[in-house]
Amino acid sequence: MATDELGALEIRVGTIVGAQVLRGARTPAYALSIDFGELGQRASSAEIADLYEAQELVGLQVVAVVNLPARRVAGFESRALVLAVDAGKGENVLLMPERPVPDGSRVV
Repeated sequence: MATDELGALEIRVGTIVGAQVLRGARTPAYALSIDFGELGQRASSAEIADLYEAQELVGLQVVAVVNLPARRVAGFESRALVLAVDAGKGENVLLMPERPVPDGSRVV
């Protein structure tokens, strides 16, 4: 990805307010509802089921790209791309701020 393309991404922090198993997904995933403050709530699918249980996700702040086109995953419309790091063995570790910040805060 070119530097100018990376700069076009709007990356924000939001709090997960809901999480449930995304039925029908090819890879185990969750359907998340994330509060981005003034941007409102956005839905996101996330392939993080290997390391996280749905109930432990609620309340976590995550980092996500919020200005990509919506994408349908297993009949679910995802409107934010939650960022994670491949830790190996197919395990994805969420990117999270190391301390609480206001929902909707822009990553700089």
